[in-house]
Amino acid sequence: MRSAARKLGRAGVHFGHGTDNAIDDAAALLWHVMKLPADAPPSVYERRLTAAQQQAFAALVQRRIEAREPAVYLTGETYFAGIPLRTDRRALIPRSPLAELIETRFHPWVEPARVTRILDLGTGSGCIAIACARFFPRAQVDAVDISPEALQLAAENLRRLRLGRRVHPVLSDHFAALEGRRYDIIVSNPPYVGAREMKSLPPEYGHEPKLALAAGRDGLASVRVILREAALHLNPGGILVVEVGNTEAAVRRRYPRVPFVWLEFERGGGGVFLLTREQLESHVR
Repeated sequence: MRSAARKLGRAGVHFGHGTDNAIDDAAALLWHVMKLPADAPPSVYERRLTAAQQQAFAALVQRRIEAREPAVYLTGETYFAGIPLRTDRRALIPRSPLAELIETRFHPWVEPARVTRILDLGTGSGCIAIACARFFPRAQVDAVDISPEALQLAAENLRRLRLGRRVHPVLSDHFAALEGRRYDIIVSNPPYVGAREMKSLPPEYGHEPKLALAAGRDGLASVRVILREAALHLNPGGILVVEVGNTEAAVRRRYPRVPFVWLEFERGGGGVFLLTREQLESHVR
């Protein structure tokens, strides 16, 4: 693993798709080859690889370097909020700090026992919708995406995790197919990369669907729709939570009078705002 990490480091690959350093990237590939569970005990480090495992591991590391393909696309699996998920090029790789917020059940912004309906807008692989269903076992969750391919992947994860009765994939451009539906929580990790930034992204991002990243010239195309229409789909006292990443500064400049609450995370990450339905209604007025 250390040898592979050195190779990855020398090759200058980009980390940021579920791992943020060479050791973790190498470990993801090695665990996959050895078919180890994520919570394997430290004793596994003493194991020797078979010749076949060594060959398979070397091939994955080489592909990671040459194709600049993210490690979890190579393994086809990742974790979000502790939940194992299938991942491939049909959807963005799950890596949002929203996982931490879901694990704490959006404390202190909602009363979890009263949450019965949740919307995940731009669900991709279904990771946020699935995590919400796990941590809100009484809630029904709509998982919306504009991409039929992404919804296919989400449906596969739902079947695998047996959550099909409570999480419902919906093909829709933002709220277009949700007329009359209201929620206690709307959570979204929408596209938020501007045109200039898209051109400068490391090659690893080229393996992800452009539809899940690009959001117009300034990166705000999707955020504008969400801020304009979300209040119509929130129950009284409901909240909207949106990740905008490093487009946070652009959001602040574009909407200086909107009283965003910018959330902080113990495990790192940022660029996530929260608004209540009442604040959204005031913004729209």
